Amino acid sequence: MTHSDKGHYTAKHAPGQRPDEKISALVRLRVEEGKLACADAEGGCAILGTTMAEIGRTLDLLEVRISRCQLGLFGYEQKGKIVRPEEKFTPELEEAIRARLSGVGLSCAEAWKIAAEMNVPRLKIASACEALKIRIKPCQLGAF
Repeated sequence: MTHSDKGHYTAKHAPGQRPDEKISALVRLRVEEGKLACADAEGGCAILGTTMAEIGRTLDLLEVRISRCQLGLFGYEQKGKIVRPEEKFTPELEEAIRARLSGVGLSCAEAWKIAAEMNVPRLKIASACEALKIRIKPCQLGAF
């Protein structure tokens, strides 16, 4: 869902679904101005032993927006996205990215895995994808 869908995130889910109570409690502690940072969602996974998908579902059902994507793709106030095409990256990085492409692009989860395996910042993976004209999709939290 996009910025224009604000206030209608529950429409992504079947009627009658309820937000997870434990996740909801944690979100209420961390939410700022109706938004939760991607890194806080990731931290919530570690604290609660849940998945990014479940956190994302709960955020939708609570109508909480996700901010400050760790790949730099959205949620940076007036700037929107902060990721820029990377001028220089190794052939190994390009190979790792291309090896994990799906029909729609590189998933957010795979981008994170590549960053961890290659010991580089997640934003570097997104920047390389920008330069290679590879879309990152889907988001682990369900934002796109």
